[in-house]
Amino acid sequence: MPRKVLLVLGLLLVLAAPAPAHALSPSVTVGIGDQKPGMFFDERFTKLGIADARIVVPWDWRTIRWQAGEVDAWMKAAQRFGVRTLVTFSHSRGKGRRRVLPKPERFKLEFRKFRRKYPWAKTFTVWNEANHCGEPTCRRPKLIAAYYRKLRQACKHCTLIPAELLDTPNMVRYARDVRRAMRFEPKIWGLHNYVDVNRRSTRRTRQLLRAVKGRIWLTETGGIVKRRNRRKETIGFREGTKHAARVTRFVFRDVVGLSSRIQRVYLYHWDTNTSGPKDSWDSALIGPRGPRPAFSVLKWTLKRQRVLRARARGG
Repeated sequence: MPRKVLLVLGLLLVLAAPAPAHALSPSVTVGIGDQKPGMFFDERFTKLGIADARIVVPWDWRTIRWQAGEVDAWMKAAQRFGVRTLVTFSHSRGKGRRRVLPKPERFKLEFRKFRRKYPWAKTFTVWNEANHCGEPTCRRPKLIAAYYRKLRQACKHCTLIPAELLDTPNMVRYARDVRRAMRFEPKIWGLHNYVDVNRRSTRRTRQLLRAVKGRIWLTETGGIVKRRNRRKETIGFREGTKHAARVTRFVFRDVVGLSSRIQRVYLYHWDTNTSGPKDSWDSALIGPRGPRPAFSVLKWTLKRQRVLRARARGG
């Protein structure tokens, strides 16, 4: 076998093999975030044994036909394959409606209709990346608190997360403002720590751990393969499939190990099947030519976790 091929194979093995001393805790839940229902029909997904997935749903999901169709296809596929759902609400995707925010009572109405249509969904986040100033909620932490109260009124037994926070400089302040408006400590916070992990840092994740007392779910995380949006010059880290694999291993080995309060990890996203040259984001586990090195990291991590679970059960 040519020396170059051997070197490539050796590199893939190194990337794929997580360090045994830092094996993922049996209690940590691993899920995938992806907007495409095709993920559930992919044999590579079903063989992983992942039972949790996340979808971002526009708050006015039912009022625009194509939005409602996309959500319905995803939710029904998740139910068919017995996958538990984390539903995260976000801005409208309708033309000219991105900055439109509903009144709390209207949000409650849309939530109730969603629950009526998909009663098996029991875990929700009030707003996706609420502190990101591309979102209309960026300077509205009191509104996030008001949304939370209305959703809690509509479903007393649901698991509710007030916000999923992006690890930007305003993250801690925003979390504190939401908590102050809610007048109690939320049990769970969502975190998208792309900045941290793609620099292989834990600084901002640790900042949130210190700032809040509740559990933290990494509801979006992963290594970036390609980013084409206008803010690319500010991200300050490398990209590529090898980079994404190293980041994925870093998430499982170093970030999750920071605290027992980090209880879930949702990698984003599954594949590039519907991606095109104009897409601004690619952190997929499955590329145009098949599984990427990050997929191997995930596969080996889950395999090691199953072994630890079996040992814990005495198997």
